[in-house]
Amino acid sequence: MKNNLMFELRERGFINQCSNMDAVADLLDNGQIAVYLGSDPTADSLHVGHLVPVMMMRWLQKYGHKPLMLVGGATGRIGDPSGRDTGRPMMTEDVLQKNIAGLKKSYSKFLRFGSGASDALIVDNYDWMRGYSHLDFLAQYGLDFTIPRMLSMESVKKRLENGMTFLEFNYMTFQAVDFLTLYREHNCVLQLCGADQWGNAIMGVELIRKKLGREAFVLSTSLITDANGNKIGKSAGNAVWVNEDKTSPYEYYQYFRNTPDDLVEKFLKIFTEIPLDEIERLSKLQGAELNEAKKILAFSATEIAHGVDAARDAEAAAAALFAGGANAENVPTVELEMREPMKILDFLVATGLFDSKSDARRMIDQGGIQIDNQKITDKEFVVSNAEHMVQKGKKTFLRVVAQ
Repeated sequence: MKNNLMFELRERGFINQCSNMDAVADLLDNGQIAVYLGSDPTADSLHVGHLVPVMMMRWLQKYGHKPLMLVGGATGRIGDPSGRDTGRPMMTEDVLQKNIAGLKKSYSKFLRFGSGASDALIVDNYDWMRGYSHLDFLAQYGLDFTIPRMLSMESVKKRLENGMTFLEFNYMTFQAVDFLTLYREHNCVLQLCGADQWGNAIMGVELIRKKLGREAFVLSTSLITDANGNKIGKSAGNAVWVNEDKTSPYEYYQYFRNTPDDLVEKFLKIFTEIPLDEIERLSKLQGAELNEAKKILAFSATEIAHGVDAARDAEAAAAALFAGGANAENVPTVELEMREPMKILDFLVATGLFDSKSDARRMIDQGGIQIDNQKITDKEFVVSNAEHMVQKGKKTFLRVVAQ
């Protein structure tokens, strides 16, 4: 392809679907455009599962385009039904504002914000949605959405089987109005989204065409799944968070360091900015040499999210632990109140390493628990109230300060 940016995005595996690939390539070839990506404030941090479109936006900014990062202050009050079997719980205003602040912090790790032509801008759909009464909204947009078209969306079909509410049914209309508003106010012609948001995004394209007689476009990305094929997200209980107060840089590093062999090439392309020819070389490594590629992946991904110093600290901590060293400054730490020594099963559950004593017992039986480099085989073992390094399996370390 003649467009270097589109070539980069395709070769790195970002693009899942595009509403008009040739038109989008032409847009990216002919000057700066504004592009938007949205996320509802359902948590106070992005997680790794969110990062595919965020990293794609990072590439767009590197090539001179302007990111519009939308936090869904309005849509977060409804709940997106996409990819869900049940409705989302309603949030209090305090939680909503805390989550919005957390999303802004996450975005700032990957994008440059400021007043420059290609600097990213934060927008909140509550700023325009709160101006509509229910009657106003229906009067302006009620004729632009048909029930058969809305029912044809996969996100709606799935939720209908479980009792979709009228509140959730409105979600796609809100997201469509977001795209229309950003088109009008910022000349935004392109929306990025995850694969599960395709239907909602296309509704925005259709609304812009109906209201303005103009064309807008959508690029969707593939979803990242865990080793069991589950979408990574907080509701699935497998989230690796971007903000360091939820997932430490060391844990973030370890997540990428433990990438399955068959995903190393994919993750190098998506989560790092390593040149494609170097990724091709790294992906051909086999056996023990592939571990070096994983270390490079972990360092590069952590450097982007947390900075080079945090990446170096995480790398050093991992090397020291696996070599049996004592440097644990950058290892995840929990403080545990222990007025007296505690039995090992109670201790392991109290640290959060296990959800139940039965899970902890099985790991001990499998020889997978060490405390201060001592393998624990006795389920009646008593842990003193001091500082301990706990190892679960081969790759999970936790420093426990017991007082």
